[in-house]
Amino acid sequence: MAVFEARLDSPPTPGAPRHLLLPPLRPPPRDPQEPQPDTRERPPRRRRWVIATAIALTLVCGVWLWSRHAAAPPGYVTAAVERGDVVRRATASGMVNPVETVQVGSYVSGRIEDLTCDYNSRVAKGQRCAKIDPRSYQAAVDQAAAAVATAKAQLNKDQANLDYLQRTYARNKDLAERGVASADTMDNAKNAYTQAQAQTDLDAAMIRQREAELKTAQVNLDLTNIISPVDGTVVSRSVAIGQTVTANFQTPTLFLIATDLTRMQVDATVTEAAIGRVRKGQKATFTVEAFADRTFTGTVTQVRQAPVSVQNVISYDVVVSADNPDLLLKPGMTATTHIVTAERNDVLRVPEQALRFAPTGVGGSAQAAARRGGERRGDEGEVWIVRGKNLVRVPVTVGLRDDDHVEIRSGDLQPGDRIAVARARTAGKR
Repeated sequence: MAVFEARLDSPPTPGAPRHLLLPPLRPPPRDPQEPQPDTRERPPRRRRWVIATAIALTLVCGVWLWSRHAAAPPGYVTAAVERGDVVRRATASGMVNPVETVQVGSYVSGRIEDLTCDYNSRVAKGQRCAKIDPRSYQAAVDQAAAAVATAKAQLNKDQANLDYLQRTYARNKDLAERGVASADTMDNAKNAYTQAQAQTDLDAAMIRQREAELKTAQVNLDLTNIISPVDGTVVSRSVAIGQTVTANFQTPTLFLIATDLTRMQVDATVTEAAIGRVRKGQKATFTVEAFADRTFTGTVTQVRQAPVSVQNVISYDVVVSADNPDLLLKPGMTATTHIVTAERNDVLRVPEQALRFAPTGVGGSAQAAARRGGERRGDEGEVWIVRGKNLVRVPVTVGLRDDDHVEIRSGDLQPGDRIAVARARTAGKR
């Protein structure tokens, strides 16, 4: 392209474009003290070497990343096949209670006059624990005794009258036989004798009644002494000295005595779904919050048939007996119980997730694996074993299952084999 240059002191050329009439731009003058830039050109050979090196490194990195991505197998979470125990448990919660607990109450009413038993007191059979004011009951005994004495005196009086009427009847009968006394006189004498005999029988029955009343009054008097019926330990006391006990409508409980605190039981509540596997004699373990780091052992001693319904949920009571030699277990503790319903020791086992694992793209899709699972029996299954960089499907026969492991009865598995249980989360994100 042509460049037009014009001077300011020369006249303009007629017909020339106006934008070409401007003077050319010139750079500003440089400061003599400013460093001068290096205007020398790099050698062409060095520049080509740098560019070639950068391109080569880029190609090498790309090829390495591509080959690594192409050769990397899918990632899976694996677990080892091992030998161990498979234990199936039924979990339940319950309360710790003494094996035998006796409620000691009062059949009579009155004020507590004396108290000799307290919490944790060791008591013996026949020992008095409390005393109710006996004065009113002693008065009832005295009154009943007086009634018995009155009845006996009345019997003696009527017995004497009976003897007199018996002799009178005998005389009139003799006179009537000789024709001296009339028949009416003899009949009157016989009637009076018979009535006197019945009166003595009535008096004898009245004596027995009064004696029974005396015994009742005496029993009530004896019941003012609150006696322990068993040997044991007082675990609860509901009265104090001076308190009035009322036993008109129901028997109030004054003491709760446990016969033996070295033997305890857990009254566990088992759900309807698990009760079918619970049997008497099965082993059980349980823990309490007071000793969370300790596991207690016991045995199922009773499976009660009575159902318990709470908000339309059915459960059953199962009694687990346990030894308590150290007296660590106390009545009322909440226990989490695990009842061993089935157990296999030292068997070949795999994680329970391994039987549910179904890889995609290896040996078929997950839907195909699900269809195969629908065609198998309940004791058949399959696992995927890791061999090199491949997954190989291995059919197995399963046995007992628990929450974590499954027993393997047969199959091409050996302890130490690695089996896939899940797909790694990082798989497919490279």
